Amino acid sequence: MLMEDIKEHGQEQIKSEDTIINIRYDPVMQAAIDILPILGNKKKVILRAVGESIPNAVAVANIVTEKLLHGNSKVQKIKLDTEAAAGIGRMTSNIEIIIIKI
Repeated sequence: MLMEDIKEHGQEQIKSEDTIINIRYDPVMQAAIDILPILGNKKKVILRAVGESIPNAVAVANIVTEKLLHGNSKVQKIKLDTEAAAGIGRMTSNIEIIIIKI
């Protein structure tokens, strides 16, 4: 998913050339392979996941940086957050992993 304009995200801005990929329950190896051509064209990819799909996002980031593009990419930043549903007390965690090409 490509963002069209600059949007505020916390204290940082996400630029229109940043590619954001939402990781869900797809096979992690397929998601990692799908990221390769994106990193070939862009310098940065942002992986996002919510709840039970967080381990998949971590696995995808590890596969890309440690196996597929070892020495050519790295995790620049990891952001963790938790949101509480109003009145229910239920909390949902989310993660954002920024991978850059070096």
